[in-house]
Amino acid sequence: MITHVDNVDVLAGVGPKRLDALHELGIFTIEDLIGYFPFRYEDLGERLPSETLDGDKVTFKGIVSTPPVITRFGKKNQTRFGLLIEHENIRVTFFNQPWIAQNIDVGQEVAVYGTYNAAKAALTGMKIINASVDALDPIYPSSKKITAKTIRHLIELAWADVRGTLGSLVPENMRTKYRLLDRNMMIESMHFPSDMAAAKAARRSAAFEEFFVFQMRLQLLKLADQNFAGEGINYDERAIRNFETSLPFKLTAAQTKVISEILQDQKRPRHMNRLLQGDVGSGKTVVAAMAMYAVVTAGMQAAIMAPTEILAQQHALSLTQLFDNAGLSLRVELLTSGLKVAARRHLLEDLENGDIDILVGTHALLQPDVAFHHLGLAVIDEQHRFGVNQRAALRENGVNPDILAMTATPIPRTLSITAYGEMDVSIIDQLPNGRKVIKTTRMGHNQLDNAIAFVKKQIDVGAQAYIVTPLIEESESLDVQNATAMYEAMQLEFPQYQVGLLHGRLSNDEKKTLMADFKANRIQILVATTVIEVGVDVPNATVMLILDADRFGLAQLHQLRGRVGRGSRQSYTILVADPKTDYGTARLDAMVETTDGFILAQRDLELRGSGDILGTKQSGVPEFVVGDPIKDLTMMEIAQQEAITLVSQKNWDKQADNQTLVDYLSRTMANYRHFD
Repeated sequence: MITHVDNVDVLAGVGPKRLDALHELGIFTIEDLIGYFPFRYEDLGERLPSETLDGDKVTFKGIVSTPPVITRFGKKNQTRFGLLIEHENIRVTFFNQPWIAQNIDVGQEVAVYGTYNAAKAALTGMKIINASVDALDPIYPSSKKITAKTIRHLIELAWADVRGTLGSLVPENMRTKYRLLDRNMMIESMHFPSDMAAAKAARRSAAFEEFFVFQMRLQLLKLADQNFAGEGINYDERAIRNFETSLPFKLTAAQTKVISEILQDQKRPRHMNRLLQGDVGSGKTVVAAMAMYAVVTAGMQAAIMAPTEILAQQHALSLTQLFDNAGLSLRVELLTSGLKVAARRHLLEDLENGDIDILVGTHALLQPDVAFHHLGLAVIDEQHRFGVNQRAALRENGVNPDILAMTATPIPRTLSITAYGEMDVSIIDQLPNGRKVIKTTRMGHNQLDNAIAFVKKQIDVGAQAYIVTPLIEESESLDVQNATAMYEAMQLEFPQYQVGLLHGRLSNDEKKTLMADFKANRIQILVATTVIEVGVDVPNATVMLILDADRFGLAQLHQLRGRVGRGSRQSYTILVADPKTDYGTARLDAMVETTDGFILAQRDLELRGSGDILGTKQSGVPEFVVGDPIKDLTMMEIAQQEAITLVSQKNWDKQADNQTLVDYLSRTMANYRHFD
């Protein structure tokens, strides 16, 4: 007797080649096979010609009115016959299926599925069906190595043996609460639905099961991470309050809330794994500074890792100024790949001796020779640019330090409960006091002169401007050519001002000098490629002109816009583009309509799906077979909450109603790690 945990090669007809084809589709066991659901159904329910539109796929049921005739032309052939449906005669044609003629006779009632041509009152037949049985025809994802028909046959074989024997992964009280089918009925109706209503009910139950199991895995990962030996940080609360009081600005309510969440985490004797989300300019750096200072007051060290040297240098400068202004004598050092050998050796000795309080750097912090005296907190900026292995390497450099990951790329709810579901999430959803909303406008290329005139008007009253040149995918040399051409044009356009040129082919020292000159207003106009996307902070820059803005992704446009509006003056972003697609137009419209990064991130996800939301080819969103985490977001949130509630119950894994779920998770958990 076949069981659901058996390997799929126990089925008749599954030899080595077919087994290899099934493995490529992710089918290894009988359970995998019966969980390989159709992605759609063809409705084979019968209709009348008068109810059918031209081009529809349809089933006509009638009486064969003329004998079948086979016509041959070369190696091809067609079989034709008449079909009387009530009082209307339809011509039916089958191509290259001569055996059809042997199976039908005049006067016989048949049901034919095919494509309807209304003008010719004709049906191009696909198959003759048993209309009473095949009302819905499931269509399975297949490959060149195995057909959908073979997959369906194997599912029928397997289901004949395991039908009715499966326990449910979703506990009974949850199924009752949300009106879900038990697992046997769900699988039956997914593969062999009696009608479309049954198929929809099964798909709803299957989507919830998929989301719930996924969220259970994340919660178990999270529990395992929290139980992983961390240490409570006994920080000096009075010192932290004094540091906050000494700040030259008042923290927003959102910053205060997030700092409280982080400090509570740090005090607990378990490992912190927290994601700090904050829109561009929302004040994440000061939050990270307070978390790092808390660690230092407890006699430990902190590290902050940034994706670029420019951003690392800026963090080192910002932190030093913050602590100096507060009268705190903390030693903050910068470690980058460009450090001279002797200076690096001296810095690493001081680090290992505990003489350095906070170390700032890029991936250079992950080198094997970097050893901390006692690392208590690792802050990772722009979380999505570092893989889990890099974060693990940093963690191993300390006594399992707390991890605080930060991102200025607003993560919509869909992503935060899938790709980052095993992390605790804190959100700064409020801009600092005094910041004005950036005004964003859209212009065509025929209005470029007006845009340049507006830039000149702003510079004439003492402001500074960025001009971002078009992005050419996978062609850095063309990006540089674009930037150079615009730089030369702007030098002619603004002879009385200093124009700078910043692109990815400059050395780190050249970039650093350029940015220092721009920050000091020795350069008024900075022509740049997207190297300014992250980490450049010039409060006097109030205009961002982006050329061919439709070439950029929505998240990238939002990041670029965040380079202005960092002071108290009104700031502007001008998008110059003539989009050629509805998608390009929708992106630019969204940029004009809102400056809220979280709204934009969700809009971006809706516009292009879950593939490229974080500006990389892989966003980390797991693939789901049945559920859609964008369209079914509410269901995903409910599944997450139910998983959290279940694992918080004492001995939940010993309860009888949960044993099928526990067994399933124990069998499959090894295939799941982190999802970034």
